[in-house]
Amino acid sequence: MNSSTRAACVIGYPAKHSRSPKLHGYWIQRYGIDGEYRIEEVPPERVEGFINNLSANGYVGANVTMPHKDIAFRLSEPDEKARAIGAANTLWLDGDVLRATNTDGDGFVGSLDAAAHGWDARTDNAVVLGAGGASRSIVYALLGRGVGEVHVVNRTLAKAEAMRDAYGDGVKPAQWSDLPDLMKSAELLVNTTSLGMHDQPELDVDLTALPGSAVVSDIVYVPLKTRLLAAAEARGLTTSNGLQMLLHQAVRGFELWFGVCPEVTKEQYEMMAADIPGS
Repeated sequence: MNSSTRAACVIGYPAKHSRSPKLHGYWIQRYGIDGEYRIEEVPPERVEGFINNLSANGYVGANVTMPHKDIAFRLSEPDEKARAIGAANTLWLDGDVLRATNTDGDGFVGSLDAAAHGWDARTDNAVVLGAGGASRSIVYALLGRGVGEVHVVNRTLAKAEAMRDAYGDGVKPAQWSDLPDLMKSAELLVNTTSLGMHDQPELDVDLTALPGSAVVSDIVYVPLKTRLLAAAEARGLTTSNGLQMLLHQAVRGFELWFGVCPEVTKEQYEMMAADIPGS
């Protein structure tokens, strides 16, 4: 790497499994950028020093994954989006200031824009399964795109109620027993839980009540087609998967680090999908 090369990385522990270098490497090559994207597997006892010395370590920015998201948030200047969600996954240097954002919600709505053009104009009622960190970013993004009611279905109702307290009355806390009735008027159903993921229990949801115009999204990407998405396709519903979200959530970071707003392409999707078991 010469002195003009711009470099970014993913910081995690473990991190060897990360697909981000392949994802960003595709764009670096496509746009002819003098840049690199690498994996930095940093143990918890060293991560504070690593992030505080990001420039000295040769980086203009970074993605942050588990278990370092909380400390990255604390050590940086988070933007309004990261503060609202309470987590940061993208860091960049603005002069001497380390700034942070959260791109998960952007990735989610970006994947919907690609899979179901105009979805937001016809969606006023969404159902989101789960109330964890991914759910927070997705619910925040849905409200930001004008969805009037987002029903957050969670086994622990208090977590869904906490989201309502944070984001307002557009969030409607619900329990799993409410799901059959909620789906009757849902234009969008989103799974943000780990159910259906490889080596996890299946998500068993009857989609019969969903309107024929509904969109079904699952943020799981291993496997690419979960049981939920297979059932939605069997009904002829529009679907969006976790790999599409992964690709779109990477756009903002790449633009911040390398100065180019990249396009998510079919070729890139197929390249990434080829590495996913069962695809």
